[in-house]
Amino acid sequence: MGHLLIFGLGYTAGRIAAAMKARGWQVSATGSAGDIAFSDRDGVKAALGQATHILSSVPPDRVSGVDPVLDTYADALAGKPLFYLSSTGVYGDKQGAWVDESTPTIAQSGEGRRNTRAEADLVWLNMGARAFRLPGIYGPGRSAVDRVREGKARRIDLPDQVFSRVHVNDILSGVVAALTQDAPPGAYNLGDDLPASGNAVTEHACRLLGMEPPPLETFEEANLSDMARGFYMENRRVANGKAKRVLGWQPRYPTYVEGLAALV
Repeated sequence: MGHLLIFGLGYTAGRIAAAMKARGWQVSATGSAGDIAFSDRDGVKAALGQATHILSSVPPDRVSGVDPVLDTYADALAGKPLFYLSSTGVYGDKQGAWVDESTPTIAQSGEGRRNTRAEADLVWLNMGARAFRLPGIYGPGRSAVDRVREGKARRIDLPDQVFSRVHVNDILSGVVAALTQDAPPGAYNLGDDLPASGNAVTEHACRLLGMEPPPLETFEEANLSDMARGFYMENRRVANGKAKRVLGWQPRYPTYVEGLAALV
């Protein structure tokens, strides 16, 4: 069995850690829920020396663009099988068009606003990593169902805006498949089969809960944060065929309909 070192034991990586432990792997991790402090360089380097596989879920700093894992431990990563949780945001705005792993990222094309995740994604790939490009992540405690129940759901009047999403357990199955099958290095999109608008998902969650949908707001009325505005300004559909072909991955929740039903 292997020894997986995870940088950043968060919402998604924590589930990956539990799944690999259940398969008999040894797992070490940095982060508040991990067993090693990221700043403990001796402890991290000792774990790196023992680890057979490395997974990073740590994003780069949005301002500086610095990836703390690469900045601090890049030399010690050489020669290890690397796995990186990236984002489909690396593709930028495609005005609703489909993208796949052959689509140039912002870091490769130079088009659009600077995207620090795209820059980090490119570095990880150049180091031979398997980069999992993830769209909007949802799951227990983090979904349209939860937002509707908490009165935090919104509907914004952007009729042509569409994006992909993925249930956290489908990320888990894709990453575990790559870890256990010695997947070829490269990028893998892990998204569901039905890109849709945020409004459609919110409205479906309301139907499941028997609640009225929130009022429709204009983009200006919504008064969104800069981060949220950036999200809504991007519009794309993410193809997942490579992960299905190469990893044998099949999402358990192929659309938000199955995913939300399971959460309810």
